[in-house]
Amino acid sequence: MDKAALKEIAEKLVSKNKGILAADWSFGTIEKQFSKIDVESTEENRRSYREMFFTTPGIEKYISGVIFFDETVYQKTKNGISFPQVLEEKGIIPGVRVDEGNESLEGSSSERVTKGIDTLSNRLSKYAKKNLKFTKWQGVFLIGDGLPTDKLIKKNTQLLAKFAKLSQEKGLVPIVEPEVLLDGDHEIAVCEEVTKKVLSKVFSELEKEKVDLRGILLKPNMVLSGKDNPKKASPNEVANTTLRVLAKMVPEEVPGIVFLSGGQFPEESTANLNAINSQGSYPWELSFSFARALQEPALMTWKGKLENVTMAKEAFYKRARLNSLARQGKYKPEMEKD
Repeated sequence: MDKAALKEIAEKLVSKNKGILAADWSFGTIEKQFSKIDVESTEENRRSYREMFFTTPGIEKYISGVIFFDETVYQKTKNGISFPQVLEEKGIIPGVRVDEGNESLEGSSSERVTKGIDTLSNRLSKYAKKNLKFTKWQGVFLIGDGLPTDKLIKKNTQLLAKFAKLSQEKGLVPIVEPEVLLDGDHEIAVCEEVTKKVLSKVFSELEKEKVDLRGILLKPNMVLSGKDNPKKASPNEVANTTLRVLAKMVPEEVPGIVFLSGGQFPEESTANLNAINSQGSYPWELSFSFARALQEPALMTWKGKLENVTMAKEAFYKRARLNSLARQGKYKPEMEKD
């Protein structure tokens, strides 16, 4: 695929007022989420759960793309229609997470390096044949005493760049996800410095690999205080700090930034996204690629019961609509009560 085609897909994924549903929970993560509602993580329960989201009427007004987990690529609705086809018929672009989780960094008990690069090229060819249009790869960075180390930052950013290069060579738009984790009791200023350092290295490595920045999306964390810090940063503080980092670190050629929610509560991530989009104009689209923050209200409504599916779809639709409004800087907390 040529560079113009990659750019076109990237721009469609950050279409005005729309964002991305990250439906790419791994087996371990979805099992944890299902345990909250006492539902067993069987293949059929996972299939039914995902179908609920993908068949929600009207979500194409707010959702531009969906990130699948590998299993999801091959699943179908109860009527036998493949999930990628369901989305394509709505005008929603299907993509897939292609990292294979992470493992301990050599010599470290706390830092994690992403797995899957050795088999990536073959897997990308398989996904391209399935008519998927984009990919996602995550690298995680933990803040702590002396963390993240330069060794981890170098290793994970090199992997992100290699992933992006391979994806573009296969005609797939890479979503580059460097996540500075919310874990810890650090202040927002610490997160700011670490995020700057990580993003600086990300774009240095992308340049080395000659990745076309017009055909990628960046999926970073918002700059936040640690979840165990008793002083939580306000949405305006989050917005100002996050945008200050991005303005310094992200080249203008990147079409869009799709924030991860990273363990924030749904209302919290929406309020922060709204504040970010209320600060004036920037060269990139400022959108969302949320997992928990879009799914959790529907999950807690569904509870694995067929009779709750309609209400769960309504809960998902509401979160998609509110995040679309936040994407425009038009969200208000009182809308949660509607």
